[in-house]
Amino acid sequence: MATNENLPPNVIKQLAKELKSLDESPPEGIKVGVNDDDFSIIYADIEGPAGTPYENGVFRMKLLLSHDFPHSPPKGYFLTKIFHPNIATNGEICVNTLKKDWNPSLGLRHVLIVVRCLLIEPFPESALNEQAGKMLLENYDEYARHARLYTGIHAKPKPKFKSGAICESTTALNVDQSNTSVLNVDQKNAASGAAALSLPYPLAQSITATKGGNNQDQQSIFPTTETGVSGTALVGTAGPALKKEGLTKVQADKKKMDARKKSLKRL
Repeated sequence: MATNENLPPNVIKQLAKELKSLDESPPEGIKVGVNDDDFSIIYADIEGPAGTPYENGVFRMKLLLSHDFPHSPPKGYFLTKIFHPNIATNGEICVNTLKKDWNPSLGLRHVLIVVRCLLIEPFPESALNEQAGKMLLENYDEYARHARLYTGIHAKPKPKFKSGAICESTTALNVDQSNTSVLNVDQKNAASGAAALSLPYPLAQSITATKGGNNQDQQSIFPTTETGVSGTALVGTAGPALKKEGLTKVQADKKKMDARKKSLKRL
């Protein structure tokens, strides 16, 4: 179950809506996943845009949301190694949208689209990877060769995020209330099921009793109480009546046998 202790409730509620929207209608070339235990970590798989050195690659990245999000921008990191001027060797992303141009009204969809556009049009002027930035400005072919090499080695298709995982995670925010109602229903069903299974018990015992030989044996097979799941004695009230009925039948059978014996003696 998701705890999401790193974010205030109002932010979690807004994020849940955004994540559901991204899952149902993802941006082109982007697939979003979540950390089930913490919505402050957002994952995304970005397909390398066609016509770039990153084509045919799948790059996994993450966004880390601070406790005061959306007032502060998220921090972005590529988890897949990539040769790009605006992505450091440790994966940190340098883009104005996540820094000076940040606006609290910007959503996750906008951020992810901007990051993918960065693969189409790098900005070597604000390079975190100086080698890639310099190579892009001075020798694009060499830069493209390096980028394609990294893409072929590191950006192989990743295992896909579990289908429907986001919907499950966002639904988990209300799991406490739903579990309570489900538990109540299960308890009621269990109690009624126990009663339904236990009620025929005395009837079975009475059938056995009529086949017994004497009164002592008949008494021993009748329990005084039978407790069900709900803790209620289900048999105690019905037992004496059925016991009496069984004894009456046995006595009647005995009288018939005695009458037959007397008739045989007379003959």
